[in-house]
Amino acid sequence: MTNKEKFLEENNKLSPLDMQATMRLLLCFEIKKPSLCKKGKWSIEKVRRPFLNWLISLNQKEIKSINHGRYEDI
Repeated sequence: MTNKEKFLEENNKLSPLDMQATMRLLLCFEIKKPSLCKKGKWSIEKVRRPFLNWLISLNQKEIKSINHGRYEDI
């Protein structure tokens, strides 16, 4: 298990530019899928695939909205 910051770093090392995360995207994912990130534990093996599936389900407008701190519309 790892923390959110380490997950962000590892995910972005493994991802192409268009699939890289931001801390705000991780926060929104955590809000939407709390059972995957229990007690702040972000396993790269368990959380990365669901995170990427969630990320590709978003359109660019939604990603931009999240990155500007607006989660309520997603």
